[in-house]
Amino acid sequence: MESVLLDTPAGITARLGWDPKIPEHDRKRTLAREIVSAQLGVDPKSVLIEREAPGRFGFHTQLIAEVDGQEVPLGIRNANFRAATVVAVADPAVPLGLDLRDAHPDEPTLHEMRRHSHLYDEGNLDQLIAHWTRVQAIRDADGRGARVAADHVRLDSPLTKGWIPDRRVYYQLADLSRDSWVITLAYGAAPV
Repeated sequence: MESVLLDTPAGITARLGWDPKIPEHDRKRTLAREIVSAQLGVDPKSVLIEREAPGRFGFHTQLIAEVDGQEVPLGIRNANFRAATVVAVADPAVPLGLDLRDAHPDEPTLHEMRRHSHLYDEGNLDQLIAHWTRVQAIRDADGRGARVAADHVRLDSPLTKGWIPDRRVYYQLADLSRDSWVITLAYGAAPV
């Protein structure tokens, strides 16, 4: 699988990988293993990436990393789209959210974006995709995902910060786009 290190804010590491022959579950584990082994300076073979056990019905499990049988205190998030996967790793106290999609969406995806975006100029495809990926990344960082309606997410005008009005958490937004992939990272501040 080909993978590249993405340019991320300090304290967050992310990689994008793609290979249509490798299943999504293997791609995200491989990318997480690459990041964790590089951060800890250990052999990638000594890093085990597992999925946490679901706590209840509807619970979206996250990946956890272990080295020599000990859980590593890192938060791991991932997003998948077709044959591509992006994985971000940071301190577990930093809320992270990711969105990954093709820069040229199909008609059903465009229809969904236009239905929820409420932009003045929905004909501007670049602006629509930028808006939509930021909304999705914030929903992912919030943790409630699809339980929060897309049109409840608020963004500032330069699309660098976003929030959901019922919570007092603001997320910074970073565009990690690469080649034909639009990648957005939403991240909160680490508690002091």
